This record gives sequence, C-alpha cells and structure tokens, in this order.
Amino acid sequence: MNEKILVCVAWPYASGDRHLGHVAGAYLPPDIFARYQRLQGRKALMVSGSDTHGTPITVRAEQEGLTPRQVVDRYHSRFVQTFMDLGLSFDLFTETDTENHWAVTQDMFLSHLEKGYIYRDTTQQLYCTRCQRWLPDRYVEGTCPFCGYEDARGDQCDHCGHIYDAIELINPRCKNCGYSDIESRETEHFFLDLGKLNEPLLEWIQQDKEHWRPNVLNFTRAELESGELRGRPITRDIDWGVTIPVEGFEDKRIYVWYDAVIGYLSATKEWAKITGDPERWREWWQDPAVRIYNFIGKDNIPFHAIIWPGMLYAYGDLNLPYDVPANEYLNVEGKKFSTSRGLVIEVPDFLSRYDPDPLRYMLTINAPEGRDVNFTWEEFLRRNNEELVATWGNLANRVLTFTYKRFDQQVPEPGELGEADKAILAGAEAAFETVGQLIDSCKFKAALTEVMALAHEANRYLDEKAPWLQIKEDKEATATTMYVILRVVDSLKTLFTPFLPFSCQRLHEYLGYEGSIIGRIYIDTLQEETRSHLALRYDASELTGEWAPSQLPPGQALRQPAPLFKKLDESIVEEEIARMTGGA
Repeated sequence: MNEKILVCVAWPYASGDRHLGHVAGAYLPPDIFARYQRLQGRKALMVSGSDTHGTPITVRAEQEGLTPRQVVDRYHSRFVQTFMDLGLSFDLFTETDTENHWAVTQDMFLSHLEKGYIYRDTTQQLYCTRCQRWLPDRYVEGTCPFCGYEDARGDQCDHCGHIYDAIELINPRCKNCGYSDIESRETEHFFLDLGKLNEPLLEWIQQDKEHWRPNVLNFTRAELESGELRGRPITRDIDWGVTIPVEGFEDKRIYVWYDAVIGYLSATKEWAKITGDPERWREWWQDPAVRIYNFIGKDNIPFHAIIWPGMLYAYGDLNLPYDVPANEYLNVEGKKFSTSRGLVIEVPDFLSRYDPDPLRYMLTINAPEGRDVNFTWEEFLRRNNEELVATWGNLANRVLTFTYKRFDQQVPEPGELGEADKAILAGAEAAFETVGQLIDSCKFKAALTEVMALAHEANRYLDEKAPWLQIKEDKEATATTMYVILRVVDSLKTLFTPFLPFSCQRLHEYLGYEGSIIGRIYIDTLQEETRSHLALRYDASELTGEWAPSQLPPGQALRQPAPLFKKLDESIVEEEIARMTGGA
C-alpha cells in the first residue's frame, strides 16, 4: 500500500514526569494506531517531542533555583527513557528548543505576519506588584469567566475547556506569591487574527467530519458557529522561548501555545533531515491524500481543532488535520489526578515494579474515549490476573507447552478439519477486518474487547476438544486440534500486537518465527550546529509481521515457551494505594 498516515502526538511540558492519565489520554492511543497502520503495510510516521518553552518549566526552574534548560534536560531525558520502556514507537520524539524548531516557528510567524494574519496591538496584561513582574498565563490563577471554576489557569479552564486571556479571569491571583496584589498594565504584543480565520475554519469543519468523536466535533462547531473568535496575543513579556524575528521586540518571546503546535511540522522536517532527504517532509504535509491525526487530551481540543488548523490555513499549502481523536480524563481511585494532593501514579515509578504490557492493556480496555473513567488498583489486579494471565496468557502457554512436549517441538501436521476447526479459524480470520476497522476509527477499547472475545472463544474450543484426553485415544486427531489452535494463537498474537507489543514479540519467537513484528525503539543523540539533543527513534527495517491471519506452516520448529504474564498478589492493592497517598 502507498497510503500515508501522519500521527501527531501532543507535546508534553518538560516540567515533570508523565502520569497514567497522560498516557491514557494522549500517548498510548497513537502508538496502538501507528503500530496497526504499519502492520497493514501503510507508511505511518509518528512524531512528537518535549515542549520546552511552557511556563510550567520556568515555574519549576524558579522553585528549584535552576535554569529552564536544566529542567528541560532532566525531564526530556526521562521522557525519552520512559516512552521507550512503555514501547511508544515514535519515528522521532524530539524537543522544541532546537535550531530546527526555532527556524520553522519563525518562518511561520513571518509568513502569518506578511499575509495579515498577525497584527500588532497594545493589550492589558496582569502584573504582580508584590513580585514586581509580568504574569504570563501559567503564573496566574483565578475564577473562570465562563463557568465559575475557582482554580482556572490563566489561559484555559480545565473544568469547561474554554480558552481566554488571563486578563479575563475573575479575582486573579499570582501563582508565585499567592496574593491578589495584581494590576492590569498596558503592553504591546503580536496577535493571531482568529476572527479573520473564523469563516474558513467553519467551512472546513462542515466538510466530512462525521468520523470525529462527538465531544470534539460538537465543541468545535459550537465555537466556530458562534462567530466569536477574535485576535489572541501570541507573544509574552518573558525571556524563555523562541525569539521574535522583528526588530524592537528583543525582550519578548513567542508564546508557547503558538510555537508548540508548530512542533508537528518542525519534527517532520527534522525527521526528513535525519533520513538524508530534507525535502521529504513535503510528502506528509503537501500531499492531500495523507491523513493527519492529532492525538490529544480533551484540554487541548481548542488548540488542535481550531487554532492549529487556522495557523495551517493561514500559512497555506499545508494539510489540515484529518481527525483530532481527543480523549476524556482518566481519574484515579475515584478522584482526579493531582500531584499536589498525592493522587498520582507516575509512569517511571509504575514501570519500576510492573511490566509495560499489563499497563497498556489496562489503559486501553478502560480507555477514556467517550467519557471520564476511573483507574483503580483493584481493577488493574483483576484485569491482569483474570484476563491477561488466565484468559490470554494461559491459552498461549498451555497450547505451546502441550505441543512442544507432545509433538516433537514443532507444529504438527493436521488431518482433515472438522466443523468446529473451520469455525474457529473462520472467526480468527474475520477478526482482522472487524478489529482493523475499529482501530482505523480510533475505537481502541472496542477493538481490544473484540480481540479478547476471540481469546475466550479459543479457550472454549480448546476445552471442548480437550487434547490432553484426546491424545490418549487418537494422536492424529489431536495433531489437527493443536495445529488449529496454534494458528488461532498465532492470529491472536498479531491482533494483540498493537496493544501488547512486548509479550507478542516473545510469543512470536516461541512460535518459531525469526525477526521482529514490533520493530526497534532506540535512543539517539542528534547533533545541530550549536548543540545536541536526545531523541527517541523507531526502526521498522526489521519489521516482518503483517495484519493477516496466521499461515503457520506444519513442521515449523517451536521454541521453549514461558508464561507471557505474571500473576499479581492481592496485597499490591493496599500497598499501592498506601504508596500513592504517602502511607508507604
């Protein structure tokens, strides 16, 4: 196939470790999607990186007495390692504090300015008289002017999703000192003319968007149909970020919400340079047949469904997103994730005690695709032990162990297939179309549910055939049974691969195959003229699998099998809750 899919993943602020809510909302779904597309033979490019310019970074730097760059170096390297450990197959996971990203951002800024989509104007900005400093968006909190939420951020309300200027907050307070000694002062900045983009964006959103998730489409339509978009400042009185390529603005910077989304384009350009063909990015951004997906959490909907498409339109000759599959929130033990309240499960900490595939399974089968969902340690234990260990892992292990011992460590030669044999093989074959369509539609929870349902059917088939009894009377019939169920397990391996890559690769090898069905993720150091930076990269050159039913040949040598998953003790529930809340 020549189809191209560009998978753009939300850029995390390099200011703190990622927790399970981040992974469920924005980072695991695109990996499942990209892995599936590659197995289908499509060209899937997945890009993202650390957002190095957000004010959360400068806030942490000030709290710890560090420079913003020192904070970025710490957390970007942790992101790279964590995402590799989790099996996220980024073709490039880079960062925004690079020469490449600065150049692409400044080019887009100047293009928007030249075409009249950016203008200069004075605006009122909050200033803390106690701290003697300007207050960029994340330095101020207050009451949301739309819904009345009292802990709204200075640029967007986490409760209702509306975006606004910090000056609109009710009862604003300085996040640094906690006081309300704030006054409004006049300052000059550049504005993105969203009002000028309202009409073309409304026309775009009305064209074939029924594949969008209802929460994304309804919000975007409502915002655009209101006709209330207006100019929004894209520069700030700060000294950390991309410099403004206009004389007289040396003491200001391009603000993060404008530069971060440009990272999708700049990362593709950086990837193209790495491959040795700097113009290769055009294949992904200027071919109208390419489908671009922006995987995000719901708090990012305004930026990716309105502002970023508007920026692309204003620049010209670039593809707009095909889909923006935003997830809702993942809560923990019935409450919202909160680092300050101790309700947080950070991914590096989780992976220090548990394997990645059970986490990937839990966050997918309980995905917040259409509504907020809850993560509990009790459910994680249950799903690991009852579904991964008892249903899928036990099926694969007992089939392989029995065959390895009773049929000379190889796939047996079958006899004539019976009706039950044909039925289970037909079910496995049909699953590829059903599951594939669900993944293509970004319905990952439903897709994984279908795969697990097939595993249940396979267990029923095996129990009904009872080869451990059958072999005592008819070894040839048993050979047929084991050949059939091995093919079903082999098909399940492929169906599970986008979701559970590590265990499926091991199973691939137990079944006697050579090579990789998941590719190789590795850490690289990329060198620019003035500095180098870490990057996560993916190598698909050894990828041998394909999205198709098993063609496991009789006589293929098997390898010594081992269990795919570990059964967890019930004691982990209390232990993990105590650890999470500071009781351990």
